Amino acid sequence: MNPAARELTALSADGSTLHVEVYGAEGAPAVVLAHGWTCSTRFWDAQIRALAVDHRVIAYDQRGHGRSPVPAPGGKGYATDALADDLEAVLAATLGPGERAVVAGHSMGGMTVMAAAGRPGLRQRAAAVLLCSTGPSRLAAESLVLPLRPGRLRTRLTTSVLGAKAPLGPVNAASKKILKYATMGPGSAPDRVETCARIVHACPRAARVGWSHVLAGLDLEAGVRELRLPVAVLVGTADRLTPPVHSRAMAAALPHCTGLVELAGMGHMTPVEAPEAVTAQIRELTLTYLGAKQNEEAGA
Repeated sequence: MNPAARELTALSADGSTLHVEVYGAEGAPAVVLAHGWTCSTRFWDAQIRALAVDHRVIAYDQRGHGRSPVPAPGGKGYATDALADDLEAVLAATLGPGERAVVAGHSMGGMTVMAAAGRPGLRQRAAAVLLCSTGPSRLAAESLVLPLRPGRLRTRLTTSVLGAKAPLGPVNAASKKILKYATMGPGSAPDRVETCARIVHACPRAARVGWSHVLAGLDLEAGVRELRLPVAVLVGTADRLTPPVHSRAMAAALPHCTGLVELAGMGHMTPVEAPEAVTAQIRELTLTYLGAKQNEEAGA
């Protein structure tokens, strides 16, 4: 069970509201968690429980996910600029004057950080970043979800599968088997598959489809090169959605990559599949870049 949360609403640049949860003590080192496509704040439950003991943990629902309203169809609500606006809004709403945080983004959450790389709100408020199981471009082309040779056919079919409008249906043995194959490592424990399935199936269909179109045409390569702060990169070696080729390329392109961690046998859902490893990476960043002196200055 998670510790008690303080709930608040952050207002983004276009007027969209974002559900935010804050855990832990005021004045503790701050961590901001941005989840991925079809997920919610609940995706970070293991990290929240572990880190809230001695950190202030801030988790928010990306627009259209969890308790954040679904954007209107056909508008500008589905765009990487909107994700960047949202992250800036959350940082502004939760961090005090001069306070900085470690920002961890999983999948679309990592893409959110890349989209915000040049924003003053991120540059001024982020001390370091964890890019977890993510990629900046060519997501459909590099995906290994379909067991076909790389090429136009696989890319086109992958785009169609990931952007399918059909409802996901109930969480049952068949749907869990499909989700496990596509998003998790072959050795994933049944309870963790169940957790991921219930989170993903709870995502509104309109948000799932709307964001799939954005991800299909994603190009945040410039954002990787512009992310001029300490960045750690983490990926599972069995990740079919954002395979290690993305993480290796990002680690090479980042101006200040602090290290690349590849978790053997883990799939795309690393915060749930390997919670201790992901939490350890976040802790290492807070210890290194949010020392006691920095936090005392922020609270002064």
